[in-house]
Amino acid sequence: MHVDTAVRDSPRDVAHQAVRELERELRGEVHTSTLRRALYSSDASNYRVIPEVVVCPLDEAEVVAAVRIAARHGLPVTPRGGGTSIAGNAVGPGLVLDVGKHLNRIVSIDAPARSAVVQPGVVLTDLQAAAAPHGLRFGPDPSSASRCTLGGMIGNNACGPHGLAYGRTADNVRRLRWLLPDGRILDVVKGQDTVDRVPGLEAFIQRHLEVLRTELGRFDRQISGYSLEHLLPENGRDLAAALVGTEGTCGVLLEAEVDLVPRAPAPALAVIGYPDMPAAADDVPSLLPHRPLALEGLSGEMVEVVRRSPGGDDVPQLPAGGGWLMVEVGGADTAEAVAAAEAMVRAAHGLEAVVLPSGPEAARLWQIRADGSGLAVRTATGAHAWPGWEDAAVPPEHLGSYLRDLKELMDDRGLSGLAYGHFGDGCIHMRIDFPFASGSSEFRDFMEAAAQLVARYGGSLAGEHGDGRARSELLPVMYSPQALTAFAEFKALLDPGGLMNPGVLVAPDPIDAALRRPASAEQRASDGFAFADDDGSVADAVHRCVGIGKCRADLREQGTFMCPSYLATGDDRDSTRGRARVLQEMLNGGVVTLGWESPEVHDALDLCLSCKACASDCPTGVDMATYKSETLHRTYRGRVRPLAHYTLGRLPFWLRLAAPMAPLVNAAGRVPVLRRAMMTLMGADARRSLPLLPRAPFRWSSAARADLEHDDGRAPSAAGHLPEDEAGHPRADVVPRAGRPVVLWVDSFSDALSPEIPADALTVLDAAGCEVQVAGQSTGEQACCGLTLISTGQLTAAKEKLRRTVEILLPHVRAGRTVVGLEPSCTATLRSDLVELLPEHPGAREVASAVRTVAELLTELDWTPPRVADADRRMLVQPHCHHHAVMGYSADEAILDAMGCDVETSNGCCGLAGNFGMEQGHYEVSEKIARQGILAKAEAAPERALLADGFSCRTQVKDLAGLDGRHLVQVIAAALRRDRFEGRD
Repeated sequence: MHVDTAVRDSPRDVAHQAVRELERELRGEVHTSTLRRALYSSDASNYRVIPEVVVCPLDEAEVVAAVRIAARHGLPVTPRGGGTSIAGNAVGPGLVLDVGKHLNRIVSIDAPARSAVVQPGVVLTDLQAAAAPHGLRFGPDPSSASRCTLGGMIGNNACGPHGLAYGRTADNVRRLRWLLPDGRILDVVKGQDTVDRVPGLEAFIQRHLEVLRTELGRFDRQISGYSLEHLLPENGRDLAAALVGTEGTCGVLLEAEVDLVPRAPAPALAVIGYPDMPAAADDVPSLLPHRPLALEGLSGEMVEVVRRSPGGDDVPQLPAGGGWLMVEVGGADTAEAVAAAEAMVRAAHGLEAVVLPSGPEAARLWQIRADGSGLAVRTATGAHAWPGWEDAAVPPEHLGSYLRDLKELMDDRGLSGLAYGHFGDGCIHMRIDFPFASGSSEFRDFMEAAAQLVARYGGSLAGEHGDGRARSELLPVMYSPQALTAFAEFKALLDPGGLMNPGVLVAPDPIDAALRRPASAEQRASDGFAFADDDGSVADAVHRCVGIGKCRADLREQGTFMCPSYLATGDDRDSTRGRARVLQEMLNGGVVTLGWESPEVHDALDLCLSCKACASDCPTGVDMATYKSETLHRTYRGRVRPLAHYTLGRLPFWLRLAAPMAPLVNAAGRVPVLRRAMMTLMGADARRSLPLLPRAPFRWSSAARADLEHDDGRAPSAAGHLPEDEAGHPRADVVPRAGRPVVLWVDSFSDALSPEIPADALTVLDAAGCEVQVAGQSTGEQACCGLTLISTGQLTAAKEKLRRTVEILLPHVRAGRTVVGLEPSCTATLRSDLVELLPEHPGAREVASAVRTVAELLTELDWTPPRVADADRRMLVQPHCHHHAVMGYSADEAILDAMGCDVETSNGCCGLAGNFGMEQGHYEVSEKIARQGILAKAEAAPERALLADGFSCRTQVKDLAGLDGRHLVQVIAAALRRDRFEGRD
């Protein structure tokens, strides 16, 4: 049994006793450390409740044992799956039971019966992938499908866009294996009268027939409270359906059998434009008779937010309007689906519409809706938007009027948010910019008024995410005292001790109790990063994470890189969300009490690769690389640092020092004993190899020599047909020709470790018609971005490096030159970190805005690159994480496409990530990341040549698999030389 042995934070005596028994009886994980309690203190809601103990059971028997032990000791229990609850359903005191970590097996799929048996921790996309080969899927599909669990969906009665066609989760459950807090297990089956399994339930139904018939089940998205209408005789006395949506307050799901539905063979998409969102909502009743599969709403403000996000320039054109309905219509084939969609459009009252068959264009339009659901955490003005009033629903015929009144309510209070959602069901998603930093009174005021509003329209406070801590206190606005009494009695029949998820639904906690952001101590930027996007508030920056959990999903095939360490370990501590939670707790001072120096903080950040992928892939814009750097800066400022900070963190200095001794260093690197000793002295893992130093760095020559050789005889690429000096080498000081004026910035890695790359860059830039200067060539001074200093938190020294670099580059920029970078991580540093570290420097923003990658410059020039040889067409590309996060890779893809390359892209980090993979204690995780990503793809396609602009990426594949990688400029230069040789110049 794994037991966390950290010192406990004075838990209650009852918790002490329960923990001792849990440790004795369970083989799974029993955590009482402050780190684990911090990780599980929040979900995807606004709430923070610190548990006493976290249990990750290995199997069903351990779930039963844990719940029985907790019940014996009177310890509250909160079940938890993916932790993606937006209403605060998955946080609680006492014991948090994480069934998502190990109970995640798809037990069986019965294709003829169209059903699946799953454990509660199965992630929805995993079930969809397993059902797809059978032409089946699970009907409800919330936007968190890549990380939400079936247990959580059953707990909250989730729906999603296709709930319109396939119903709620309650409509898709066949059988539940249900654990009561006293240890009894109920097997309840849909369509079977199993009311007698719960003593007193029959009498309860008879007592409350009137309430069950008149107040519950009035429309499909009435999710608030308990769905006890399923217990009525006319509804089959269906206990299984009634247990769906109980939010962990009535027991623990052990296993479920669920319906699967046929996948739509050829859906078509209709996008209809309207003047605004209420006008679009007014038209919903006209479209519902056409039986769409999904009917979603999208606002103009949301579209603008998507367009301003990374990659948003690829957003397709929408029909005219300020609000849109996106309607999916099915058919037996494409023609039938398109015809049905066109008929529906004719019945609509929109301004303009477009109908598209299933395919890439329709998928891109759907992606706007998918991206928007994540980006709604920032309003159109960039303010932080919070859940709370997240998914209220009204009968669809009232939706337009409700939206107008809701906007008026928000305007009166100076609040804003982005509206979207399931218009066909009358369910609206909206996050609102509550000013939590200054308290919670405005939150309560709005929530109470909004509840009154939705009740006037006969709606539901919750339309698919449950009530949780966010809305349970408001249920009296929606339900009569008799209905609330029925809810309390139903819970008491199943949980007489009131131990299951206390504070939710029955005897609820106040909606403004345990709010996370108002409890946070304010921290302002000091002498580190400026945190400009958060107005200098470190607290606002770390609270950007609201727990959506996209960092816990393996989305590499969709082009995302986040979060490599979590994908390797499967431990929430190593996710972006987990790290953010610990930083938030550090500011809140609940269980993490030593500030920036807290061991919990450094433990959580240890396996952060500083890959920066979260800066672009996280919908909330969390930049954990920056937070880690700031943490190291504040922790070690004026103190002795770890050894690796002085070696790997100051690598450019050591490379300059080692350059004259290159043959000696390379010879030592070939002797295993000496290499291991040198690596250990550097604070690096002894299993790593030393990078091979060239005979001479690029900067040593007044010209970029084409015949620079490594001392083992490996020759880099020739430099092409630039003007040559008397020795026959291409000149690097000035290329004497008219054209786009550029300054080639040769970073420390390219200069000291890969001088062939800047040499080839001169060839390419010359061929593209550029007039080139090399930065610092005339003075012999090298411009350095300070990346290794930044990643190790040596921000004072990094700022000095950056100030000098700005002084070197700024005259070029003001003379109209574009700064061209070669190493992606260094180029990204000048594009992003420069202005965050030198916000007041008058030239920092000028330099940052002038920096381009080679591919970006070539696409701006509209230059046609040479075609690659047929033998070289097939390529495996590993984009650098910083390239992906800061610049994006689209320009490089365009160049490769123009060269006729057949490209397969490895989405995800290589695992080395600068100094991370070199440091002691990181080797295993670094290697696993590589083997899950780039090395797996290389093994599957050994005929593909490897393209990797990043020095760390090339080093990783060489170190672990002996593979050689090339930079983009080397590929282009080789094609140019071939054309010259063949007379096509």
